[in-house]
Amino acid sequence: MQEKSAWKINGFLALLIALLLLVGSLLFFALGSIGMGTLAILISFLAFIGITVVQPNQAKVVVFFGKYLGTIRDSGIWLTVPFSGRYKVSLRVSNFNSKTLKVNDVEGNPVEIAAVIVFKVIDTARALFDVDNYEQFVEIQSETALRHVATKYPYDDFESGQISLRANAEEVAGELTRELQERLEVAGVQVMEARLTHLAYATEIASAMLQRQQASAIIAARQMIVEGAVGMAQMAITQMERDGILELDGERKVAMINNLLVAVISERGAQPILNTGSLY
Repeated sequence: MQEKSAWKINGFLALLIALLLLVGSLLFFALGSIGMGTLAILISFLAFIGITVVQPNQAKVVVFFGKYLGTIRDSGIWLTVPFSGRYKVSLRVSNFNSKTLKVNDVEGNPVEIAAVIVFKVIDTARALFDVDNYEQFVEIQSETALRHVATKYPYDDFESGQISLRANAEEVAGELTRELQERLEVAGVQVMEARLTHLAYATEIASAMLQRQQASAIIAARQMIVEGAVGMAQMAITQMERDGILELDGERKVAMINNLLVAVISERGAQPILNTGSLY
C-alpha cells in the first residue's frame, strides 16, 4: 500500500455552488420545473456531504466503499468524493517514552533500560491499512528493538575499550534508531530520534558493580599518579645534573627517587624532616 493524493477541489467554491443550487432549486420549483429543482437539490446535497476540513499537520485518508482513493494532506476546507469515509491521521511529531525494561546485557548482567522515541507518520496509507494500530505498533516494536540493542553490548567495558551502553550513548542511540526504522518501515513511520533515558544495573547486582567501578577508578588513578611521579623524579634529577647543582652517585639517586615517589604518591601530605647538623 502506497500513499497517493485524493481528488479534491476548493471547499469554499463547492459551498458557493451548493448555495447557488439551493437558491436555483427554489426558482425551478417556483417556475414549475420540479425535475430541475430536485436535481439542483440533489447536487447541492452531494456537495455538502462531500466537504471535509483538514487541520494543519493532519491528513484525511479517503476510502470509498472499501477502496482507498487517496489522502488529502493540504490543510483547509475541501470537496472530495461524496459518501466516502474520511479517516484522520496525525502528521505531527510524536514522542513515545518506553517503560523501564529489565534485560540482560551481552555479558549476562541484568540492567534496567528505557528510551524515548521521536517519530512521525510519513505514509498515511501504510499507517492506516498495513498495521492494525500504528501507535500501538510503534510502542511494541520500540520495546522489542530496545531489548535487542541492549543485549548486543555490555553495560560498561573496563578493559577492551569496545562500545558499551554507558560510555557510548551516541553509538547506541544510532544503532537503536536504525533498527527501529527497519522495524517501523512497514507502518509508514519515520523515526527521527531514539535516545536512552534510563540506564542502570538491576538492584540485585548494583552494589557489587558499584564496588567494581570504584576499584577500576582507583587503579586507573593510581597508575596515572605513578607515571607522573616517575616522570617528575626523572626530570628533577636530570635538571640538577645538567645545571651542575650537585652530582649524585647511584645510591643517592635511588634514595632521592624513593623520597620523591613517596612524597608524590602518598595519600597524605609528606612531612619533611629538617637536618640541622650534628652537635659534635
